[in-house]
Amino acid sequence: MSGNLLSIGKSGLFAAQAGLSTTGHNITNAGVAGYNRQVVVQATAPMLDTGVGFQGTGTQISQIKRYSDEFLNSQVRNAQASKSGLDSYYSQISQIDNMLADQTAGLSPSLQGFFKGVQDMAANRASVPSRQSMLSSADTLATRFQALDARLGEIREGVNSTIESSVTLINSYAQQIADLNDKIGSFAAAQQHAPNDLLDKRDQLVMELNTQVKANVMPGDNNSLTVSIGSGQPLVVGARTFQLAATKSPFDQTRVEVGYVTGSKVTVLADNALSGGTLGGALDFRSRTLDPAQSALGKVAIGLAFEFNAQHKLGLDQNGLAGKDFFSVAPAFVGKNINNALSSTTDIKAVVSDPGKLVDSDYKIAFDGTNYNVIRLSDNTSTAVTPYDAAGTTVSIDGVDFRISGLASKDDEFLVRPTIGGAANFNVLVKDVASIAAAAPIATSAPVSNTGTAKISEGQVDQDFLTGAPALPVTLTFDSGSGNLGGFPPGSAVSVKNSAGVVTNYPAPATNVAFAAGSTYTFGGISVTMTGAPGNGDTFTIAGNAGGVGDTRNIGLLGDLQTKNIFNNGSATIQSSYAQLVSTVGNKTREVQVNGDAAGALLTQAKASAADVSGVNLDEEATNLIKYQQAYQAAGKVMQIAGTIFDTLLSIGR
Repeated sequence: MSGNLLSIGKSGLFAAQAGLSTTGHNITNAGVAGYNRQVVVQATAPMLDTGVGFQGTGTQISQIKRYSDEFLNSQVRNAQASKSGLDSYYSQISQIDNMLADQTAGLSPSLQGFFKGVQDMAANRASVPSRQSMLSSADTLATRFQALDARLGEIREGVNSTIESSVTLINSYAQQIADLNDKIGSFAAAQQHAPNDLLDKRDQLVMELNTQVKANVMPGDNNSLTVSIGSGQPLVVGARTFQLAATKSPFDQTRVEVGYVTGSKVTVLADNALSGGTLGGALDFRSRTLDPAQSALGKVAIGLAFEFNAQHKLGLDQNGLAGKDFFSVAPAFVGKNINNALSSTTDIKAVVSDPGKLVDSDYKIAFDGTNYNVIRLSDNTSTAVTPYDAAGTTVSIDGVDFRISGLASKDDEFLVRPTIGGAANFNVLVKDVASIAAAAPIATSAPVSNTGTAKISEGQVDQDFLTGAPALPVTLTFDSGSGNLGGFPPGSAVSVKNSAGVVTNYPAPATNVAFAAGSTYTFGGISVTMTGAPGNGDTFTIAGNAGGVGDTRNIGLLGDLQTKNIFNNGSATIQSSYAQLVSTVGNKTREVQVNGDAAGALLTQAKASAADVSGVNLDEEATNLIKYQQAYQAAGKVMQIAGTIFDTLLSIGR
């Protein structure tokens, strides 16, 4: 009996010792990230049939239980991926927000300074100092456009670096998780209990993986985990890993994309294919904020250059020559897919032809074997270039002229970004103050011998004047008998807009044009307004502006561009378009910041809920130490009594 009692005491001693060791293990690892509380689970040892009843034989350890709730862990992982993604997004977008909204470093002060220089030149009769001041303010504006774009380029390089480092970390985590799957599986195959510390380490690696990208976790065979990302691409399956790669975009070699490696092939994933984590946040920022912001800034630059050039060409400089392009207009970025057929000779060029029709979108051009299809990526609207001519075909879509030429192969693709380079390539082309076309190309006059009170305005010209200007001078004569104006060029149609806004068109040759005071007469790109009451035979002459040194009519019209509705089909000015960019970025920054704070609160709550189950409570563990100490001492006392009884039995035998 004493032998059985000794065995019972020994089992209790071993159980208490295991409890003390496990409690000490909990206490010493309380601060280790990812550690889950462990508890010794005891069970009654098999009972012994004594013939008169069943007698207990002590205790045994059935399990070292690890407290972990996979549902709560999944919530923590998802919350961590969301928080890390928003933090990554915010760290990037806040740089753009601060730059664009800065009262000194932003574009607004330079825009206002430039147009102030234009208006000062108009107010000072285009004097040489005012001309020089205007050129200086134009150079300042160009420098500001380029500086803003360069800063966006630096941020883009930062995104590239973030993608590369995140991909490296993700691959490292995947390999470590796979190695732990293998080790944990070997214990399971040997029919041993689960290695709790290895399970903790694996769960912590999965948690750290979610700081880089949102990962979905499913239980696999042999106590392993299967980890997938994106739309289901496997990253870890058992002891096998699948790799990501930071690769160059097939359309733009300066742009780093995320590729999924299968064998020797790398498939580029779309920016929206991966979500959450530092990587998902960086990709989301680039596609939803950085690219649109750089394109919007370029749109402002191109729109300003396009409209300013168009008006500048309608004027005369100090040398009496027609104005030339004042600013450079950047061509669209066209990226050829490096996987296109080597035999293809396709050449695609794109240029903005109407800033008012621009849509905030990039375009993909794909050849289906018969026609090219221009696909607007913002809504996947497709326009077929039919028929396609290898010698060259031009199609205008959303204010962009696409010219496609050369021999193509099926599935050839190109990426077109109409305005993304607009700010970087915004330059002042006019370097000489005498080349500023401040004057209008026409001048009007009426002889003092006229008998009536009619007057003719100074007149102005439009784009038709560049291609269909009539031979000057043109002399208009009033006939009181018919009430008509005569003398219009025989090859020009005449459009008359009266003071009420009603337009009457006279086809060429216009010989019966009625006179009405306050009406504007337009022909050959020239517009003049007639007021008063002319007398019979009164004449009005429209001639070329031979001098025009102090003439500031054209520079005045250039200054008016500051308030002209250029963009969005004539509903937004240059300044308001830039303000819209600043507002969009600012609102998105605030949105990401608020969502990041909310995600942080959710992460804290999720961690607290998981810690309630798996966390180590030092007060509770201190109580367990006392409990197991007392159990150890009590089991030792049982063994001591059993020894005393055994000694007594031996003494009887002697």
